[in-house]
Amino acid sequence: MNSYGIPVIDGHSHFPVPRIAPHSSDAADVKMARRQAALAQARAESQAKWRRMWGFSQPERSSSPIDELAERWIEDLDNKAVEKIVFVTGQDNDTLAGIVRQHPERFVGYAHHDPFRSDAPQELERAVRDLGLKGYKAIAPALDGDIADRSLWPLWERVEELGIPVLIHFGPLGGVGGIAEHHNINPIKIHEVAKAFPTIPIIIPHFGCGFPNELLRLCWACTNIYTDTSGSNEWVRWMIPDTTLSDLFRKFLETIGPDRIIFGTDSSWFPRGFSQPYLHEQLRICRSLNLSVTDLAKVFGGNISRLLGLTVAV
Repeated sequence: MNSYGIPVIDGHSHFPVPRIAPHSSDAADVKMARRQAALAQARAESQAKWRRMWGFSQPERSSSPIDELAERWIEDLDNKAVEKIVFVTGQDNDTLAGIVRQHPERFVGYAHHDPFRSDAPQELERAVRDLGLKGYKAIAPALDGDIADRSLWPLWERVEELGIPVLIHFGPLGGVGGIAEHHNINPIKIHEVAKAFPTIPIIIPHFGCGFPNELLRLCWACTNIYTDTSGSNEWVRWMIPDTTLSDLFRKFLETIGPDRIIFGTDSSWFPRGFSQPYLHEQLRICRSLNLSVTDLAKVFGGNISRLLGLTVAV
């Protein structure tokens, strides 16, 4: 057994596939680029402060080939005694499926294409049945359309048929220069979908990311709603009245219980790799709340293992 005393599965991370930024010499685009540069500088300063808070190194500038990154992840998981990791994004479905195939015993992937694609249900079926992906991820505040729109019912019906969980990000997105207001920002938005499809496990990450009260109401009405603990959860510092991560764990544990809470880190880049400080902090909080070993095992691996049908004895 590892030093944590329980098997650990990271239920929410991102494979850092390099992106190529488009280049344009159009005058309007140049002006926009200047504005974006100002935002990028402000964002960089904010992120540097956040990294200092957690003792994280600056992300590497050079991008390694995908195969090398996959091997690096395996080494990192081994060093930090993590059983498996769920990558909820990785450029596109085919790319992420190829990454998972390199280490199917350790990597799990989610489909993450646009739900408003005309072929979104068919693409989801292909991603699950042909590519072997095990869930579906969407970022609600990044969508132009209404995530509760009836036009998406065929997608949810396909999710239901496939028997997979859905992870949907709600709340602010991206920090400085990001999204703070949007028609899809509040998790209560998914209320009618969750009621219409009660057998679909819907995971709302980051304890609701600024909307914990709304998420709790959603969990009260819909027993198929789960939450995950991923990321630094720095958003709690911006809440009135003051809220702490310990407060969130206590409230969610006493309302929805340990069966609907899923550990995650939102890890993505090296040299940080798997964000072990998040694991240590969350384990400390849960132990201070006197969770049994059985309940700890559920939160930190068992629940996501059950939802995804993984072969890990937790």
